[in-house]
Amino acid sequence: MMAEGAALAPVTAIALVGVLGVGAQLWAWRMNIPAIVLMLAAGFVVGPVLGLFDPARDIGPLTTPMIAIAVAIILFEGGLTLSFSSLRDAARGVLRLVVIGAPLGWLLSALALHYGAGLGWETAAVFGGIMIVTGPTVIAPLLRGARLSRRPAQLLQWEAIVNDPIGALAAVLAFSVVQVIYTSADGAEAALHLGVGIAVALIVGAAAGALLVQSFRRGWVPEYIKVPLLFVSVLAAFALSDAVLHESGLLAVTVMGIWVANSDLPSFTELRRFKEHATVLLVSGVFILLTASLDLETLGALTWRAALFVALVVLVARPLTVFVSLLGTDLPWRERALIAFTGPRGVVLVAVAGLFGERLQQIGIADAELVAPLAFVLVTVTVVLHGFTLAPMARFLGVAAKGRPGVLLVGGSGWATALAEAFHRAEVPVLISDANHLRLRGARELGLPTFYGDILSESAEHSVELAQYATVVALSDNDAYNTLVTTDLAPEFGRENVLQIKREGADTARHALPATLGGRPFAQCATHREMAQLFAQGWEFRVTGLTEEYGVDKWRADRPEARLIATIGPRGTLRFPGDDDGIGNAEGLRILHFSPAKKDRQPVPQGA
Repeated sequence: MMAEGAALAPVTAIALVGVLGVGAQLWAWRMNIPAIVLMLAAGFVVGPVLGLFDPARDIGPLTTPMIAIAVAIILFEGGLTLSFSSLRDAARGVLRLVVIGAPLGWLLSALALHYGAGLGWETAAVFGGIMIVTGPTVIAPLLRGARLSRRPAQLLQWEAIVNDPIGALAAVLAFSVVQVIYTSADGAEAALHLGVGIAVALIVGAAAGALLVQSFRRGWVPEYIKVPLLFVSVLAAFALSDAVLHESGLLAVTVMGIWVANSDLPSFTELRRFKEHATVLLVSGVFILLTASLDLETLGALTWRAALFVALVVLVARPLTVFVSLLGTDLPWRERALIAFTGPRGVVLVAVAGLFGERLQQIGIADAELVAPLAFVLVTVTVVLHGFTLAPMARFLGVAAKGRPGVLLVGGSGWATALAEAFHRAEVPVLISDANHLRLRGARELGLPTFYGDILSESAEHSVELAQYATVVALSDNDAYNTLVTTDLAPEFGRENVLQIKREGADTARHALPATLGGRPFAQCATHREMAQLFAQGWEFRVTGLTEEYGVDKWRADRPEARLIATIGPRGTLRFPGDDDGIGNAEGLRILHFSPAKKDRQPVPQGA
């Protein structure tokens, strides 16, 4: 039983959930560990262990609807990421994981529950349907940190989001059958109710998405109302569908999100980014609420069979489901292996399992009380396991983004090509992009990786593995385009990781831009014209290694005119400081700089 403690005021309790959730994500980012692990730990400590927070006691009956609404918004945001144009070579694999993988996973999960956990067939059938889900709330943060190649990342993301509502509906179907058997209800009536509920969910989701798209496209909604309208529409679609058939609202909001994602709305990017921010808060809150609601006595009722059940799911059911589903596809075995051994469960599993566990108990199935604790154990084990092993496994199998994070240079002028060559010599991965094919000629002759086209185009989204690059530097001779590129890519790369060459006249009030536009200054605030003139005068990009004997002070004294570009750490870590302050004299640190050639100068250690 949860330890006794003084009740918190509802506002204090909700604030505590937010602080713990976001705080866990921030701490996880600083410690470079999976955020979900810390969120689970935080909720478990303040809830069952210390008894400081009990959602049922401190928030009351609002806990369940809060979780339900949060899950609906999370699934809608997940649907917003599912653009059919982004599938391409992964489409066949996704279709198989849904059409073949969902029913096969249901069967194998039910077998693991019956023979592993010792549950009866009724409970195993209902819980097995819920276990189809692989958790978009877990997959998204894991993919963000693991830097997978595009195709396996797409497969895992699509499977997680599409199978979530399917798993909930599978549980509804199994529960309807069990309910008919145990209560002597009319089977035909139950089947009709299920069919009507699914149809209503599909119609409501598609209609809500279509109405939103038309209202945004035709200008019926002002810009500042779009996001609030989006939220209200999601809640309305979820509530309407759920009123017809419980849990069908998840299907409705997923369909709605997919419809909006594939509508090519001009304001779609801004809408999705706002939704992503909201989802970070909701994922944090839901994990804290669910783990804090656990009962230690119920968890203590689990036996060794719970461990056997988890082992069967992770080592047998999931791999067998994936390998059979992807049989006959052209996916390399390495990608299949990664997907097969990556099946973390998340919020939807715990929330829906708890709901159906209670419903099964109400109709007289005793072992249904084990559903909630088994769900928590499965989520905890898979989250911790995959949270710490996904990135190393991807690197071992060779399906992670290749090499260490590099630099994406936008603009193919002569001096930008020389900069790319300097990065290449320093063994920093680099890609140079330009919409003018002739400007990339020099880079191609040097054997440098290039992309011909607009880096913001849909073609770039499919052709360029952006996960390989940690920094974007806009160096074209078009200041407006540089500002557009850095502004557009800043949310994806982080504003501290997008830089641009200084705009002409940027120091004057007439041409100054707000801080929300553009990137950080590059090359100590030099303009494109200044860099081109210096390059024409014989300036060069060079890499100088620092030692105890030859530190940054000696380098600066030796090259007082040099413009600092970047520092390269011993492990290839890249920094673009505004100036040379704080560089230090770390052993193995290298300085990339733009300097006038000194042919008569004595050589400096380590290839200065």
